Amino acid sequence: VPGQAHRFDWAVHPTGDSATLPWPDGQASLTAVHQGQGTPWLSLQSIAAVALKEPLSSGYEIKKTFTAVERKAPDRWTRGDILRIDIEIRAQTDMVWVAVSDPVPAGAAILGTGLERDSRMLTQGENRKGNVLPAFVERSQSAYRAYFEDAPKGVWTVAYTLRLNQSGTFHLPPTRVEALYAPEMSGETPNAVLEIQP
Repeated sequence: VPGQAHRFDWAVHPTGDSATLPWPDGQASLTAVHQGQGTPWLSLQSIAAVALKEPLSSGYEIKKTFTAVERKAPDRWTRGDILRIDIEIRAQTDMVWVAVSDPVPAGAAILGTGLERDSRMLTQGENRKGNVLPAFVERSQSAYRAYFEDAPKGVWTVAYTLRLNQSGTFHLPPTRVEALYAPEMSGETPNAVLEIQP
C-alpha cells in the first residue's frame, strides 16, 4: 500500500524479521533503507492465487496422457470406463524425495490396491519409463500420490489405472511434481474439465 512503512529493529530481532504487505491496486515502488552497522540482506516474495492455464516448470516438466483400457463409447468417457494415466516427468537435476500428485475425479477408484473388486489384469499395462521406482504410493479418494526417494535427472514415467465410478463434470486441480526438501524445484500442469456420462 503506498505510504505504508515498516521498521525492523536489529537489537530486538537479531536473526531478522518478516512482514506481509498487501498487493497494491496499481504500480508501486518499494524502498528499503538500512541505518547502522552491518550489511543485512533483504528477500522479497510475491504470493498470488492465480488460476493455472498453462504448464508451469521450475525444475520439472510434466506431460500427462490418458489411454482407454475399457471404454463403452469411443468418443466420450462414461461411468464404469477404465483408463490408464501416464505422467511423464522431465527432471532438470538429481533430487531426493520427490512427490508426484495427480488428482482424480470424485467417486473414481484407483486400481492396484489388492483389495476386493480390484483387478490385477487391468493394471498389468502400467509401464514405467526409466529406472525410477516409488518408495511409497498413496491411492486416496482424491489423488494418486507417489513418493520417490531417488529421482534422477532425465525422463521418467509414473502410471496408474483408474475406474470412473461417478458421472458428472469434474474440474480438477493441477497435477504437481515437487521436491519435498527443495520446494522451489517443482512443476505443474493444468487438468482439462473431465466429462463423465452416465
